Amino acid sequence: MLKSLFNWKVLLNLVIAIGVFVGLVWLTFRWLEYHTNHGQEIPVPNVVNKSVHDAIKILDDTGLEYEVDSANYDPKYRPFQVLQIYPSPGSRVKDGRTVRLKVNPRTWAQIAVPDVINKYSGLAFQRLDQVGLKIGDTIYEPSIQKDALLRILYKGNAVNPGTRLPRFSVIDVVVGTGPMRNISIPNVVGLSVKEARAVITKSMFEVGLVEYEDGGKDESDIIYYQDPAAGDVRDQGMQIDLWASKRTPAELRAKVEQLNSIYRMKVDTSLPPVRYEEVHNEPAYEPPVIPAPAPKKEVPKAEPVKTETPKVQTTAPKPAASGTEKPKTSTNNQATGSTAKPAAPANTGQQPAQKPKAKKVVVE
Repeated sequence: MLKSLFNWKVLLNLVIAIGVFVGLVWLTFRWLEYHTNHGQEIPVPNVVNKSVHDAIKILDDTGLEYEVDSANYDPKYRPFQVLQIYPSPGSRVKDGRTVRLKVNPRTWAQIAVPDVINKYSGLAFQRLDQVGLKIGDTIYEPSIQKDALLRILYKGNAVNPGTRLPRFSVIDVVVGTGPMRNISIPNVVGLSVKEARAVITKSMFEVGLVEYEDGGKDESDIIYYQDPAAGDVRDQGMQIDLWASKRTPAELRAKVEQLNSIYRMKVDTSLPPVRYEEVHNEPAYEPPVIPAPAPKKEVPKAEPVKTETPKVQTTAPKPAASGTEKPKTSTNNQATGSTAKPAAPANTGQQPAQKPKAKKVVVE
């Protein structure tokens, strides 16, 4: 078997096979070099800070492919200015290699306007700021929706929710100030229901009950009665009830009178007005009756005994006619400036006994 392996024919076939294999490998690498332009590298040109149009022209002349990608808008750079290139400038790449350009857009990316119509203004402002819209002027307008955001204006034109605007755009908002007080009710009698609705809405009132005479809902019917009446003063936002018919108000005079008896208050001016007079009932003055004072019981006070030296004679009090009569005071004694004090009253059992007072001596 070993002899057969070293046969010249076997060795020749083996050498031929090895040569074929080496030749195929060499041809493969040569084809790859040709196909990939091995050894033919192109430096990436520096197109940073150039406009995207100039950068594309330079890459086309160099033989490189390109892709343009927009970055977030930066107001510090010019619109469509190349901010970055990949691979970096100076790198060597094959001919036909694709490079990526990052370009500053013309303006901010567009965003959708959020639905904040008829919402409270405080929450609406917060939502608009979150999406990147800046609020410019705040315009106040009479409306029954107080402090509600009524409209959004961009460059003077109203925009609807969902409209796409550049981010950080300046918008104006219209906010309601609430209903006005004491506004005259408009006259809609004689108008069609459609026209009456427009007039009532324009005056900031609400359309209440609409009663059709024939039971239908034809907007072309004529208004022949309204409540409240035209000219009455009400606050904005109040409802106005309407009665409509295909006939004119003149043909429905009886119906109008019937409604007046229900919804209108009649004031009868044929009777004289009732006059109210104030009556002042002043009581007659009567002098007050002063009752006779009750006799006061004097409680004698203990006084120190005074002794005087009698000079000529003494005067004794006259005996009383009865045991209950009080002694009288002499008028002659008043002239001389001295008075005789009465004797102490008899003990009735109600008061304690007092010491007898010393009698004064009167000198005539």
